[in-house]
Amino acid sequence: MADRSFLDWPFLDDSHRSLGMELDAWCAANLSDDHPHDIDAACRDLVAALGAAGWLRYCVPAAYGGVHEQLDIRSLALIRETLARYSGLADFAFAMQGLGSGTIGLLGTEDQKQRYLPEVAAGRKIAAFALTEPESGSDVASMQTTARRTASGYVIDGAKTYISNGGIADYYVLFARTGEAPGAKGVSAFIVDADTAGLAVTERIEVIAPHPLATLTFTDMALPETALLGESGRGFAAAMATLDIFRTTVGAAALGFARRALDEATARVKVRKLGAGTLADNAITQSKLAEMVLDVDTSALLIYRAGWLRDVMGQRNTREAALAKLHATDSAQQVIDKAVQMFGGMGVTVGAPVEALYREVRALRIYEGASEVQKVVIARQHLAQSAN
Repeated sequence: MADRSFLDWPFLDDSHRSLGMELDAWCAANLSDDHPHDIDAACRDLVAALGAAGWLRYCVPAAYGGVHEQLDIRSLALIRETLARYSGLADFAFAMQGLGSGTIGLLGTEDQKQRYLPEVAAGRKIAAFALTEPESGSDVASMQTTARRTASGYVIDGAKTYISNGGIADYYVLFARTGEAPGAKGVSAFIVDADTAGLAVTERIEVIAPHPLATLTFTDMALPETALLGESGRGFAAAMATLDIFRTTVGAAALGFARRALDEATARVKVRKLGAGTLADNAITQSKLAEMVLDVDTSALLIYRAGWLRDVMGQRNTREAALAKLHATDSAQQVIDKAVQMFGGMGVTVGAPVEALYREVRALRIYEGASEVQKVVIARQHLAQSAN
């Protein structure tokens, strides 16, 4: 069983300790390492199961079926870490319900919140967040999808790509250029139901850790005034505010993958023969295990510190969230690589847990702000603070 001593850290309270133990027991009883052939169906089933068990209630505010008055980052991180230890696809299903509804919770009208958030919490609607474009990844402000104002609302033209839950989502939180000002200040957010005329799923994208992923195109897609989410021209700020909440939890997912890799490697080296002893008796192996333990604990400290700063201290945690995501995702890659090495040939055999983890962890260094972007954020925050 994975180390759970971190639950006693002062960054967490008794509700988090209970959550961690209860979710761990649920995962052990309900999740498996099986690799489904029908990823779409598996994701739908996971969303329904997570909703029925009450775990998706952590993705929305209490007024709309949630657990906390406002989203609790530490709870979200703890859930993602625990799910990721058992199933990367389960973590994905949970994360997208949060990311795809977070902007609605932050900026939506009462009608918008009432229409979507209870359905997300119950697992009856699958959510998606449509931001990335073919020609704009990290440089969100250069997006080209346009929303043209009309007498009755908006007309959308353009494309989004690498959209998680693309093709199975019931709705998309979509970001498009409305042109109030150049760059980031001229972007707005919209809620788009999946059956809206003019929206098409034009490509399903296959990646090394399979999950629903697609390119969407919008051709003369008409939206009513009520589809606007928040203020016109404030969509970029809305996207960044949503990512500020969930960026810490990306690090938590990576931490869950790393913990699983450490557990698998530890069990393996204890029984794998090497000369008269086992691989665990080897000094080089012990050195690698020590590095893995250090990376896991350091990531956990950064992640739950970032959550505590926002949840308890009420402070913006842009710097701390960037530190947590950068270190946790980069170091998880290294932890898992060491685990694969300890398994030898079995480590690269399809179906082995560490082989799946090797594929699962790679995307986390890219999405919701690549590692290189996190370094820029951290450096700018540091320089700004040093000037005071």
